[in-house]
Amino acid sequence: MVELERRGIPTVIFTAQTFVHDAERTAASLGLPGLPLAVVPRPFTNQTPEGVHQMVEAAFEQVITGLTRPVAEPGPVDRPVLEERLTYDGEDMLVAWEAMNRDFRARGWSDGFPLVAPTERAVAAMLKGTKRAPGEQIATLEPGFGIATVEKLATNAVMAGAGPEHLPLLVAAVRCLAEPKMYIRNKAMSTGPHAPLVLVNGPQGRYAGLNAGMCALGPGAPSASNTVLGRAVRLTMMNVGHTYVGVSDMDTIGSPLKYSLCCAENEKESPWEPYHVARGFAQEASAVTVHFVYGMCELHDFQSTTPERLIKVFATAATNVAQVGTGLWLIGRRADPRYKTEEKEHNTLFICPEHAQIFAKAGWGRREIQEALHRAARLPFETLMLNKEPKAMAVAHPELSWLHDHPDLPLPVVEDAACYDIAVVGAAAGRGAYFYGAGEPVTMPVED
Repeated sequence: MVELERRGIPTVIFTAQTFVHDAERTAASLGLPGLPLAVVPRPFTNQTPEGVHQMVEAAFEQVITGLTRPVAEPGPVDRPVLEERLTYDGEDMLVAWEAMNRDFRARGWSDGFPLVAPTERAVAAMLKGTKRAPGEQIATLEPGFGIATVEKLATNAVMAGAGPEHLPLLVAAVRCLAEPKMYIRNKAMSTGPHAPLVLVNGPQGRYAGLNAGMCALGPGAPSASNTVLGRAVRLTMMNVGHTYVGVSDMDTIGSPLKYSLCCAENEKESPWEPYHVARGFAQEASAVTVHFVYGMCELHDFQSTTPERLIKVFATAATNVAQVGTGLWLIGRRADPRYKTEEKEHNTLFICPEHAQIFAKAGWGRREIQEALHRAARLPFETLMLNKEPKAMAVAHPELSWLHDHPDLPLPVVEDAACYDIAVVGAAAGRGAYFYGAGEPVTMPVED
């Protein structure tokens, strides 16, 4: 819409009342804060055509005004102007710290948990974890186009309770977030519960003390490193990328996974090459993978002793049509036209060591699991299209129009076998996890 206005084409956005702040802030971030809105009481989703028509007709005067009134010249973006240093007083240090946390929550900088004070001394200590200069720019983070300098990342890492050993991992994770294929604006601003799943491989993860075994996704002291690194990623998204609740993050319900979702792969108990090697990195390298996921489902199986039986169980988790990515390939891929990037919908499986050994003893590697799951995880075309727009399919895949005459034909829930990503995580007993993904994972090396 902003680009159309810049090209002299009058534009109005229909915006539900709940999303007005979001629309105004986004337009300002994109350099056109006066972009016209036509405000309607509710989103157009889940409405009958008659209901949509009624809302449009009621807002029609706003449309006319927006199309005929010049858009105001861009002014300064409404962002807080801060003092160089913030100071908090109290009768003792604890009271001052509590005052800091109250103020940070009020400003929207907090994830809701108590924050470690990012004092000058604490940030300086954090910066010892890298050889990079504090002012070095790592990335520009959408949706707010914040400049992610090393010092800003260090500040958010301190707030999360991380140590210097976590900073190189955070740098790599932020580079993943900024990769165009990640299309982070979509994930950060969605009404969905997109959470960044962070998977660490290599010696840097072991040095940082990340847990890959029992209760790897927390909570508990063994997963403290996992928790603080995942939390640092979320705080960076908020305070550098401006992914603030109610401002750009419009998540309908939210998710506890968004606080922290981070672990290392259990390379020691994996029968296969490490996950990052499968993605093209050297065995001795350290790497961080970020994959945005909607949610997770348990992969519980205490009975199966063959790969074929395990695949049947795993496939029941994959065939969840209430998840956005299930069958999404039928209506096209996610695309960011600015960078000419497209991404397939991937799902991630954390296979526990016990299940991994069953596959490996039968001679199965990741590829065999992927192909078998792609064959097994299928649903009738009619079922896959329950929450999909037929018109979108007609645009994306006109060559598949014949499917409407075969509603019972089973189709794969993902585009191809490679859309299943597999890592070995966890401890004893037959319990893994299946993550419903949004787009593709991105992996970056840890360079410090």
